[in-house]
Amino acid sequence: MFSNNRKNQAPAVNAAATSLIARGVTLRGDVFFSGALHLDGAVEGSVHADAGSDGVLTISETGRVSGRIEVPHAVINGGVTGDIHVTERLELAPLARIEGDVHYQVLEMAAGAQVNGKMVHHAPQTIRQLTQAALQTSPALDEA
Repeated sequence: MFSNNRKNQAPAVNAAATSLIARGVTLRGDVFFSGALHLDGAVEGSVHADAGSDGVLTISETGRVSGRIEVPHAVINGGVTGDIHVTERLELAPLARIEGDVHYQVLEMAAGAQVNGKMVHHAPQTIRQLTQAALQTSPALDEA
């Protein structure tokens, strides 16, 4: 009646599943995560995605962070008091309220989002920039 085929199947949720900090929860201290983190509550401390991960931080309209954020991807619709460093893509939704400097590579900002701080764009290194950097660090070849 029941099949044993499910034993050999991979789990429906992969190892980089979404973690949730629910509304009404306040975490005091730094948060390190991999995968995705959805914040409906509050974090009093910094939020970091694991180095080399493709972490995504989502802060809902009820979510709050008081501290530094360092992630590859972020979608913010709540409040942040502190600097934000997003290495790839940052989306600021209409209810986003940021008190601090924002460092980004790609930015999408909806009407109504507020940033009280500096907006700093970090362009990805191009092949030309990489070549110039390599030439500056290598010894001169014409000293023969």
